[in-house]
Amino acid sequence: VMMVNVLSAQVKTVFVDYRPLRAQLSNLSSIAGDVIRLPFRDASIVSLSCLHVIEHIGLGRYGDPLNPAGSHQAAVELQRVLRPGGRLFLSVPVGRERVCFNAHRVHAPRTIESFLPALGMESFSLVDDARRFKENVSFEAADNLEYGCGMFEFVKARG
Repeated sequence: VMMVNVLSAQVKTVFVDYRPLRAQLSNLSSIAGDVIRLPFRDASIVSLSCLHVIEHIGLGRYGDPLNPAGSHQAAVELQRVLRPGGRLFLSVPVGRERVCFNAHRVHAPRTIESFLPALGMESFSLVDDARRFKENVSFEAADNLEYGCGMFEFVKARG
């Protein structure tokens, strides 16, 4: 929420969440929505950030229905609304793939990339288990992590 507030100080921001914010800021619009059914037209968004969201989808923790394919379906929906040439900034827990009970999923970076076939990866950075930030690394840097933070930048192909 703090990041959304800071971002909206510089750029018009639309925040979509199951539980919309109750904030009134001039550049911030907060709407109720579901990342599996975003309230946007196909190919309409030029810049999209999804930070620590899709790993929770389908686990029921935040009132959403149980859905084993929740992370994948959320990624497909993000891809749908992104405009050709548009950028997706995505962060998720990375490392040994698994579901952590009543919390989140941890994905391998290749799994995330496979969810988004119409997007090309521009960069992958991470915070490792020792809390060290590593910029522009290969996916292999996450192979043996227990709970890293993977940060992806994708671009949707034009045309």
